[in-house]
Amino acid sequence: MAADLSQIVKAYDVRGVVPDQWDESLAELFGAAFVTVTRADAIVVGHDMRPSSPGLSAAFARGAAALGADVTLIGLCSTDQLYYASGALDLPGAMFTASHNPAQYNGIKMCRKGAAPVGQDTGLAEIRELVERWSEQGAPAPAAEPGTIGERETLTDYAAHLLSLVDLSSIRPLKVVVDAGNGMGGHTVPTVFAGLPLDVVPMYFELDGTFPNHEANPLDPANIVDLQARVIAEGADLGLAFDGDADRCFVVDERGEPVSPSAITALVAARELARHPGGTVIHNLITSWSVPEVVRENGGTPVRTRVGHSFIKQEMAATGAIFGGEHSAHYYFADFWNADTGMLAALHVLAALGGQEGSLSALVAQYDRYVGSGEINSTVDDQAARAAAVRAAYEGQQGVTLDELDGLTVTAQDWWFNLRASNTEPLLRLNVEARDVPTMAKVRDEVLAIVRG
Repeated sequence: MAADLSQIVKAYDVRGVVPDQWDESLAELFGAAFVTVTRADAIVVGHDMRPSSPGLSAAFARGAAALGADVTLIGLCSTDQLYYASGALDLPGAMFTASHNPAQYNGIKMCRKGAAPVGQDTGLAEIRELVERWSEQGAPAPAAEPGTIGERETLTDYAAHLLSLVDLSSIRPLKVVVDAGNGMGGHTVPTVFAGLPLDVVPMYFELDGTFPNHEANPLDPANIVDLQARVIAEGADLGLAFDGDADRCFVVDERGEPVSPSAITALVAARELARHPGGTVIHNLITSWSVPEVVRENGGTPVRTRVGHSFIKQEMAATGAIFGGEHSAHYYFADFWNADTGMLAALHVLAALGGQEGSLSALVAQYDRYVGSGEINSTVDDQAARAAAVRAAYEGQQGVTLDELDGLTVTAQDWWFNLRASNTEPLLRLNVEARDVPTMAKVRDEVLAIVRG
C-alpha cells in the first residue's frame, strides 16, 4: 500500500510524527527520490539533536547511495550550517530537523546545490510522487555502482565563513546571555563566538531533542521569559535566543525587552548597504514600515514580498538583492547563498552594539519607529468569507488602499494591517501597525470584531 504523504509533505519541507507518520524506511525512499529529482551524483546530509535524527538521516543516505550518489555526512549541525555545506561544497543538501516542533516530530529541509530551496514548485512535489509510487510498488532498482558514504567536519569552516562577513575586530567587550533552548545553538555558538571579546552566559546549551526547559520557538513570548530574567539578573548587554535548528535568532535588549525582528532587519539592512552601496533589500509584507524607510535612507531599494522563505529566496535571486528579512526572525544574506542564517544576523547585532558606547535599546530605537500589534490568530469557520467581510468594510474608504499580494493588506496614512489565512490551520492571522498606540488599538479591534463577528 502506498504511503499517505499528504500529512507530512508541506509547502517547503517534510515534517511529521515519528514513527506514526513516517519512519526510516520512508526516509530511505526520500533519499532515493531526492537524488533522482535533483540528478545529483553527490549530496551532503546533516541532522539536529532529536532522538530520531541519526537513524533517519542514515537511512536517507543509504537510499541516496543505493542509486549511485556519493553522500557526505556532516553529522550534528544547525540548518544554516547545512546551507553553508551545500553552498561551499556546491552540493544538494538535506537537513533532518523539525525546527521548533515537539520531540516526537522530525522532518527534512532539502536544497539544491548552492543552498537553493526545494519546495512544492521546485522539486518537492516530484519527490513526494516518487516516494508514494515506490512505497506501493517497491524500492527502485539500485545503481550498478552504489555511491560512497563518508563523513566531514564543517563546523570550523562554517564559523570562519560567517566571521569573514562581519568585522568584529574592534568591538568593545560585551556580556551576552545566549538561550539555545537545548537546540543546535548549543552546538554552533561555542565555536562561532570563540575568540571574540564576549562574556557568554550559556542557557540550555545541552543538546536535548526532548526540550526539557521550554519549546525552542523564541517567537512565542513564553519561551523567552527565562532569557529576559537572566539578562536583567546578569546585567548583560543583550540576550540572544535561537530556535531548535538555530536558523532563527531572536534578540532581547539590556532591559530584558524583546527587540522587534523588523528593527533587526532594518539594522542589518543599513549595515549591509554600507558594504554594498545601492543594493536591493527584500522584506516581507508584515515587516514594519521602518524597514523600507531605513533602506531608502541608506541609499538602497526596498522590495516587498510574500511571507515565506521560498518567496524571499526567489525574489533575492531574481533581483540580485544583498539581504532579506522576515518578521519571523529569518534573515537571508546574498553572501550566504541567499540562505537564512540567524547566526550571521546575531554577529551583525554584536558588531553594531560593540562598535559604539550606547545601549542596545538606544541603538535600535532609530529602527523601531511605529507601534505593532504582533501577530494575532483567530480561529474561523470560513477563512474566505471572513476575509471578504473585512475587505468589504474597507473597500472604497477615502485615503485607503487595498492589495492582495499575500492575503489582504489595507493601508492608510497613519496605519496598515495585513490579514492572511494560514495554509495549515483554520486561522486568520492579523498584523496591525500604526503611528501611535491608540490608533493601532482602534484598527486592531475594528478588524478583529469583523473577523470574529
